[in-house]
This record gives sequence, C-alpha cells and structure tokens, in this order.
Amino acid sequence: MNPAGDVPAAEAHEHSHADVSGGWLRAAVFGAMDGLVTNTALVAGVGGGGAAPRAIVLAGAASLVAGAISMALGEYTSVKTQNEQLDLEVAKERREMERNPRGELAELVQMLQVRGVDEDLARQVAVQLHRDPDTALRLHVVAEIGLNPEEKPSPSTAAVSSFLTFATGAVIPLLPYLLGFSLLWVALLCGGVGLALAGALSSRFTPRPWWYAALRQLLFGAVAAGATYAIGSAIGVATG
Repeated sequence: MNPAGDVPAAEAHEHSHADVSGGWLRAAVFGAMDGLVTNTALVAGVGGGGAAPRAIVLAGAASLVAGAISMALGEYTSVKTQNEQLDLEVAKERREMERNPRGELAELVQMLQVRGVDEDLARQVAVQLHRDPDTALRLHVVAEIGLNPEEKPSPSTAAVSSFLTFATGAVIPLLPYLLGFSLLWVALLCGGVGLALAGALSSRFTPRPWWYAALRQLLFGAVAAGATYAIGSAIGVATG
C-alpha cells in the first residue's frame, strides 16, 4: 500500500462544505426564533391582560417593526466590530512578523509540531511557507486566533438576513388577527406551529434530529408565552 504522500493529486477526493462564515445563517436562525418568541409572548401577554384585538395587532406590529430594525442594526454592528477586531489582530501579527521573523518562524514550527508533524519536516514546511509573507500571515492568524481573515462574514448580509427573518417570524402570531380570527388561542397555536417548524428547519444545518430541534424551540416559546400571559393576566385583573 502506498503511503498517503504518494497519492497523485488527481486522485484527491473532491467534496464541498456549507458556508459557515458568510454571517447569514446565525443571523437568520436568531432572527426567526427571536421574532417568533417575541411576538408570540407579546400576544400572550397583551391578550392575557384582556386587550382588544385591535390593541393586540397594534402592539404586535410595533414590536415587529422595532424588533426587526433593532435586530438588523445589532447584527450589523456586532459583525462589523468583530471584523474590525480581526483586522486589528492581523495588523498586529504582520508587525510582529516584520520585527521578529525568526521568532515567528519558530512559532510556526512549534504549531506544526503540535499538530503531529515531525520537527525536521515542520521546519522545512515553515521555511517554505514563510517565503510568501501573505500565506505565512494567514496561517499564523488562523492558528492563533481561529479566524480566516479572507473569510470574514458580511455585516450587510447578517443585517438583511436578521431583518427579514425577524419580521417573518414576528408576523406569524398576528396572522389570525389580521385574517379576522380574533381568538387568542388561535394566535398562540400559530406561534407554536411557527416555532416548531422553524426549529425543524434549523436542524438541517445541525446533527440534531428535526423533532428534537422542533420541541426545543416550542418549549422555549411556551416558557416565554406562559410567563407573559401570567403577567398580563395579573396586571389585567389588578387594573380592571
């Protein structure tokens, strides 16, 4: 049997991976779940307090608009800040490579050894990689920080994704009222179905079974809605 190093490049197995650095998936899942939980709980609280259907729709619409804008701005700022911090660390590493090239070379040798490469081979590889400063810089940053400076998530993508999914999730508990079914239990049922479906869909990107993700999100929403319903009912009775 030939050693792995003798395998021709043409025989390399080609495969692809999902994009986990684009910034949209986390923002989309977070936005959808937050929109569903927020407005399902809000409808439960306001409805539990005895508010009229018109007041519930008004509160839910205000929550949808404010929440979607807040989520988008928060995602944009957080991703932008993370990218700027990464740029700062890359600049710091570049200065260190210019000031102390031998020390950085020794550091790369050590990092390769930790990953199981023999010392002599690690030194040869490190010397070869350091011939290209950009390649060496990228390897140091990935190894030391855990992020690839060439694959930074997009703040705009995260913001748009979060805005759209929050708004979509937040409108689901309001659908019965918008369609003329002014019954609280129908709105809560819609919110619960939305949470379960969102959880099941998110399981496509994880190793979790769909039913586990669906039940988990349904439980989270039920806890939030139950708490706000109890508070709304208590306030409604106290002020009635």
